[in-house]
This record gives sequence, C-alpha cells and structure tokens, in this order.
Amino acid sequence: MAVKSYTFQVVLEPDGEGWHVFFPDWEEIGASTWGYTQTEALEYIREVLEMIIEEFEEEGTPLPPTGKMAITEGESVTVTV
Repeated sequence: MAVKSYTFQVVLEPDGEGWHVFFPDWEEIGASTWGYTQTEALEYIREVLEMIIEEFEEEGTPLPPTGKMAITEGESVTVTV
C-alpha cells in the first residue's frame, strides 16, 4: 500500500486561555479541537484529522470534498514558516 500524505489548511485562533483550531470544511464532522498552546492545538488537530481519515478508509468511503487539502503519494514533508 502506497503511503499518502495529507496537508490541511486549518484555522488557528485564540480562545480564552488557549487556542481553537479547526479544518473549516470538515468541522461539522468533528475536525475541531482546542489546546493551551498553539503547538498543542496543532498536534491535537493533526490527531483528529488522522482519525477522521482512518475512519473513512476503514469504511471504504471517499473523503468529503474540500479545496483546502492536498494529497500526495509517497513520502512528503510539510513545512510552515
């Protein structure tokens, strides 16, 4: 099975004493979370998105359409500066 990498354009915003992060196109299916720090929030959304993708793959269902996600075959790296 070929490795696939997914890159998501998420929204990260201050929320009280922490940070709210979400993937707008999939927020209605649970792609939203919160963390005390930006790093923590981004790690949590990565885990949430991974779980969503795995669930769709296990069910054999195509991922919901979105224009804010890139999929690449093989190994890849996403760098944000």
